[in-house]
Amino acid sequence: MTARSADRRRFAPAASRNREPIAAVVLPRLPRGARVFEIGSGTGEHAVHMAALRPDTHWQPSDPDPASRESIAAWTAHAGLANVAPPLDLDVRRRPWPVGTIGTADLVLCCNTIHVAPWDCTVALFEGADTLLGPGGLLTLYGPFKRGGGHTSPGNCAFDASLRRQNPAWGIRNMEDVALLAAQGGLAFAEAVAMPANNYCAIFEKAGSGAGL
Repeated sequence: MTARSADRRRFAPAASRNREPIAAVVLPRLPRGARVFEIGSGTGEHAVHMAALRPDTHWQPSDPDPASRESIAAWTAHAGLANVAPPLDLDVRRRPWPVGTIGTADLVLCCNTIHVAPWDCTVALFEGADTLLGPGGLLTLYGPFKRGGGHTSPGNCAFDASLRRQNPAWGIRNMEDVALLAAQGGLAFAEAVAMPANNYCAIFEKAGSGAGL
């Protein structure tokens, strides 16, 4: 659920709750001057929050929804940030991706998205991230996951049922299936970081760094 202010900023209560825990996982893993490409940036609150904490980094938000892109631009202007680029219109299934000025990314970030999209979007996300990331670059997915085919909480089970009633192609993904998808391409599963409210940050690394996380 989001609300919109008169200046076109949208507010997602979940973003205000989870932005600090996500930043605590994401930001220490970024090298100085890192280039971040965010998929499904939504309101823009995550990008603006983390870009403000790390002014040395460059953030490229994206979203296929015009109202979301308006919100991202409004949040960026409100915060007065020079290190957040104008949001791109991106559907991960359309190739090639428009990548703006970011070139090769150090991180592809996607929060609370793959469970509200068909599985082919997750496939396209990994294919695009593999192309965009440089050696040692990271793909980080935040949200609810199943583990070993089972839900991690009764709340997630109920949420998954609600999603599938809205759209049978949606639903909480099994982390092992996502890791297998990564392994079929150029990304290796690196770590699953437990987060508040029965969520995870699932981190995948592109081969070529010579070292793990």
